[in-house]
Amino acid sequence: KIELLRVAYTSVGVFGVLKYEGIPFALTLESPWLDNKKSVSCIPSGDYLCERVNSPKFGNTFEVKDVPNRTEILFHKGNLMDDTHGCILVGEMFDTLNNTPAILASNKGFEEFLDKTKDVDMFYFSTLHSKSF
Repeated sequence: KIELLRVAYTSVGVFGVLKYEGIPFALTLESPWLDNKKSVSCIPSGDYLCERVNSPKFGNTFEVKDVPNRTEILFHKGNLMDDTHGCILVGEMFDTLNNTPAILASNKGFEEFLDKTKDVDMFYFSTLHSKSF
């Protein structure tokens, strides 16, 4: 099981930590909460099934399934909120890019995500909120 602990909610994105078996291994960036609107909002907190897909744009990755009124929510590489399109970006460090909060080392973070999931075609995924929010 993979968990996403959302730790910061800002107008330029929702920043989080991915955990595998309780151990943090990568960082995330999602769009802010905008009532679960397609392509512009993060997904609602909850438990989801993720299935391996071969995306025409992003290649080997996983799709978050059964999000109410949403489809094609992927884990993929990217740095800024503008890269999310309602998906979950994976990286290795929080920083700024062009004076905008971002996640960096996305290639490395995404490869680590794929390594953690290399032996499965589906997994359960939970989004959680930091207790400080």
